[in-house]
Amino acid sequence: MTDIEMVIAYLRPDKLSEVKQSLSEVGAPSLTVSNVSGRGSQPVKKGQWRGEEYSVDLHQKVKLECVVADIPSEDVAEAIADAAHTGESGDGKVFVLPVAEAYQIRTGEVGPDAV
Repeated sequence: MTDIEMVIAYLRPDKLSEVKQSLSEVGAPSLTVSNVSGRGSQPVKKGQWRGEEYSVDLHQKVKLECVVADIPSEDVAEAIADAAHTGESGDGKVFVLPVAEAYQIRTGEVGPDAV
């Protein structure tokens, strides 16, 4: 295990509020959120518009990134997974990656102090 790790999660947009609350409770310092589209195990949705049939195979998701150094990444990953869980296909995934180095641009701090 390295000193700095990044937790990346892909989850349903409607679960973001619950995940943010859960991260706050475990003391996760900061996060970045992006709207993304993706395809996984979620079934393809079919629809019809003006007589033409179409399929939606890219679903809207939220990508959440959280870099941690002072708290265990396992706690962050579990907090995300517990808050985002619905038990249905398309709940999302959580990944934990090592971070080689971190630099705080404003202060010049390096390593875990930069996080």
